[in-house]
Amino acid sequence: MKTLDLVLPDTRYPIHIGQQLLGKAELILPHLKQARVAIVSNTTVAALYLEPLLSSLSQAGVDCLPVILPDGEDFKTWETLNQIFDALLAQRCERGTTLLALGGGVIGDMTGFAAACYQRGVPFIQIPTTLLAQVDSSVGGKTAINHPQGKNMIGAFYQPKLVIADMDLLDTLPERELSAGLAEVIKYGLLGDADFISWLEQNMAALRKRDKQALAYAVEHSCRMKADIVGQDEKEQGVRALLNLGHTFGHAIEAGLGFGTWLHGEAVGAGMMLAAEASHQMGWLSEADVARVEALLQLAGLPTQSPALGDAAWLSLMAHDKKVENGEIRFVLLQSLGHAVVAKLPAAELEHTLHSRFVQQSA
Repeated sequence: MKTLDLVLPDTRYPIHIGQQLLGKAELILPHLKQARVAIVSNTTVAALYLEPLLSSLSQAGVDCLPVILPDGEDFKTWETLNQIFDALLAQRCERGTTLLALGGGVIGDMTGFAAACYQRGVPFIQIPTTLLAQVDSSVGGKTAINHPQGKNMIGAFYQPKLVIADMDLLDTLPERELSAGLAEVIKYGLLGDADFISWLEQNMAALRKRDKQALAYAVEHSCRMKADIVGQDEKEQGVRALLNLGHTFGHAIEAGLGFGTWLHGEAVGAGMMLAAEASHQMGWLSEADVARVEALLQLAGLPTQSPALGDAAWLSLMAHDKKVENGEIRFVLLQSLGHAVVAKLPAAELEHTLHSRFVQQSA
């Protein structure tokens, strides 16, 4: 097991990365205010991993309340969030009760948001069960639910007390979900580490075969980069915005198609392709650079072409992006592979990007 620390001005917490960590109650116990937890999961994950976690904590004397939600991005709503509150209130959970998120990004985001709101703030812990959640959404304290007009538009910055990333939990991850997680791994190379891009090109086959050492290295490297960025800018006033590479386009895809039609990582992969093309239009990336991004995404099993939403829909959906400032959309673009910046994209370059070969055009 390797442990990273995410250090912020008013808190810090460990990120444990390794194998056979799910049943180790001793990793969790020091972070509990009282011997009571509410384990929030979904129907798919609970069937696989709830019992060993319950057994481990119960044997350690912890009272556990399972809260099982429906599975899917389309359930990341107020209605589903209220199911968590209903369970906590019905069981008279106190301010010392810790919420434990056992699931992917949807469960982690909703559990964190519920923790931020319940009795004005209770502790929570992340045990991410997808690669995407392990390398990105479980770390950094972004919590949210979706709104029909935009992804993650309602939420809070609220840090967990602990993150446990167990590589064994990826054994049951569907192939499509694994590729979706690789999108966020690729993102870290593109935005800030050209050497990591090269490593990914050389090791993508091992990652897709679920080689535990390769996965652990990818998770550790991604979490280390994110911890460093979040440590500098917890509330996304500056450098943390770079973590949204591909997300302005990607969130538009998710909302435009209907949440859950494309996985988040699939939309981000296609969004990074558009960001690379836009960067080429700005004169920053060469055609060879764009081709290299495309090839890496294809190696990961990710889409490189976005669906046809239509210009009006693209612009309307991206106008709800959280990086909009004074009514202008700001994009995370690449001045070079491994160096991202937040920039405005002139109308002509944006139009060219949305009509490039990386977007399916309506008949």
